[in-house]
Amino acid sequence: MTIYDFSARLGTGAERRLADYRGKVLLVVNVASECGLTPQYTGLERLYERFRSRGFEILGFPCDQFGHQEPGSNAEIATFCNRSYGITFPIFAKIEVNGKNAHPIFRWLRQQKGGLLGNAIKWNFTKFLINRSGAVHERFAPTTKPESLISDIEDLLKHESS
Repeated sequence: MTIYDFSARLGTGAERRLADYRGKVLLVVNVASECGLTPQYTGLERLYERFRSRGFEILGFPCDQFGHQEPGSNAEIATFCNRSYGITFPIFAKIEVNGKNAHPIFRWLRQQKGGLLGNAIKWNFTKFLINRSGAVHERFAPTTKPESLISDIEDLLKHESS
């Protein structure tokens, strides 16, 4: 099983098959609009602008499971991301990442790469870097700044063929 076996709803309501991203390097992130880490959107957008033309995508998944820091509707989240950070990468519909209602993508991601204290997502902005084959390459803590992922992304873009 790879990430390409899943699909998810975009914030617009349209269903997106992750197979549409086959052959690309992906960064999957659970995001929130009212978190102390929300300014990471700036770094994420910079990564996207830098590497998108080379086969890199960021998939943002809003989640309200941590301190009620993503209270808005999907439309409100999209407006916030656009107005506050100029986000151009896909923002999906709000999901859960832990518990019995966790989205299948995040159940799979957690199973593939546990965190420091087990496989549950601990907070907003946990990041999963996916290689071109659709497998989890690495998991990064919420406090890991997007710019610190540059060398990992470069390596995956350079050394793997689609």
